[in-house]
Amino acid sequence: MSTLDLPLEPPAPELPAGAPLAERLRPATLADVIGQQHLLGPGKPLRAAFESGRLHSMVLWGPPGVGKTTLARLVATAFDAQFIAISAVLGGVKDIREAVERAQAVQAQGRRTVVFVDEVHRFNKSQQDAFLPHVESGLFTFIGATTENPSFEVNSALLSRATVHVLKSLSDDDMLALLERARAMLQAPPMSEPAATRLIGYADGDARRLLNAYENLVAMLGAVAEIDEPMLEKSLGEQLRRYDKGGEQFYDTISALHKSVRGSDPDAALYWFVRMLDGGVDPRYAARRLIRMASEDIGLADPRALRMALDAAETYERLGSPEGELTLAQAVVYLAVAPKSNAVYTAYKAVRAFIAADGTRPVPLHLRNAPTKLMKNLDYGKGYRYAHDEEGGFAAGEDYWPEGMQPPGFYEPVPRGLEIRIGEKLDELRRLNEAAKKRR
Repeated sequence: MSTLDLPLEPPAPELPAGAPLAERLRPATLADVIGQQHLLGPGKPLRAAFESGRLHSMVLWGPPGVGKTTLARLVATAFDAQFIAISAVLGGVKDIREAVERAQAVQAQGRRTVVFVDEVHRFNKSQQDAFLPHVESGLFTFIGATTENPSFEVNSALLSRATVHVLKSLSDDDMLALLERARAMLQAPPMSEPAATRLIGYADGDARRLLNAYENLVAMLGAVAEIDEPMLEKSLGEQLRRYDKGGEQFYDTISALHKSVRGSDPDAALYWFVRMLDGGVDPRYAARRLIRMASEDIGLADPRALRMALDAAETYERLGSPEGELTLAQAVVYLAVAPKSNAVYTAYKAVRAFIAADGTRPVPLHLRNAPTKLMKNLDYGKGYRYAHDEEGGFAAGEDYWPEGMQPPGFYEPVPRGLEIRIGEKLDELRRLNEAAKKRR
C-alpha cells in the first residue's frame, strides 16, 4: 500500500455523535487532502518526504483552516509514529515533559514519535528551547503549526532544525470540491451557484470556516429542494458580512479607501478601512494596498509615507489581529494627510510607453563599463566625467542619453511637499547644464 493511501495509524479515536462536520471530514489519507498541491503534488517537498520515508522536523506556516493539523497527523500515520498533540495556547512545560516521557517509552519499543505543537508562536523562548535537545537527539520529530511569520515568532535555534513549509489558503475550486464532499456526507440538498459562490467568498480560503457555516446552514434549513442565495442570507445573516472577497462591493470598498487617501480625507479613509476589516478582508491585503498608495499617490512629495506603510505592514506581521490593525490605521491617516504627488507614477508609465514604442538604442561609449583592456581599447568609458570630481558633485553639461535622443522630460515634480525642493534642484541643474553647453 502506498503511503498516499495509508489510513490514520493508530486509528483515530471514535468521534462523538455531535462531532463537527470539519472533524468528520478530516482526511484519513494523503490522497484525500484538498489543496496544498505546491507541497503535496508529484515531486513536491512533502510528497517527496512521504514517498522517500525520510521524516524531518518542520514548521507549517499558513492561515487558519488550511490543513496544518491534518498534515501533521498524516505525517505520523505515514511513518507509523506515535502522535502527540500539544496546544501552545493551553499547554506548557509540563506537557512537554509528558511528551518526552511518552516518546522515550515508545522509543524503547523501536517506534518513533511526532510531537505536534499547535499555535507554536504562543510558546515563549524557554518553552520553545525545551524541545531542542530532544529534536537534536532524535527522540521525536517536531512539527509546529503557526499562523504567524516563523521568522519573528519561532526561536532561531528551533527554526534552524526544522524546515518551514508555507501552506496557502484554499482556492475557490478547492473550496467547491470540499463543499461537494460535505454535501454528500450530510446528504443535503444541492446549492445554487450564486449561493455557493457567496459562501465560498465568506469562508475566504478557510476550510473549517466553510464547513462550520455550511453545517449550520443545512441544520437550519432542513428539507428544501435547493439552497439559494436568499436562504443563505436569511439563515447566516451577519456571518456573511457585508461583502465578499472577489465581489463587486469588495473592490468598490477598496476603491473608496484609495480615493479617500488620494483626496486627503483622513476620516473617510479610516471609515472605509474599518469597513474593509469589518467585511472580513485580510489586513495583510489592506497593508499591501497602503504600500501601493504611498508610491502611487504620495511618492517623493513625502518619501516617509512609503516607510510608514512598510513599517505598518511589518508591525502587523509581528502583532497580528487585533493589535496590529491599529498601526495600519495610523498609516491610513498619515497617507491621507501627506502631500500628494503622482509625478513618479506618471513618469514611470510614460517611460514604459516610450520604451515599448521606441527602438533599442545603443548605450553611448562614454557610459559603458570597461572592466577589460579590450573594452578600453574600444573606447568603452572614454570621456566619462566622474561627477564626484566635479564642482558641487555635478558634471555640468554631461549627456546621459542615447546619441541623438532629446530628453523627453518624463519626471515633472509637483509644487507640493518635498517635491517643491526637488523641482527647485532640478531647475538649478538644468541652468548649469545650459550654461556649460553655451561655454562649449
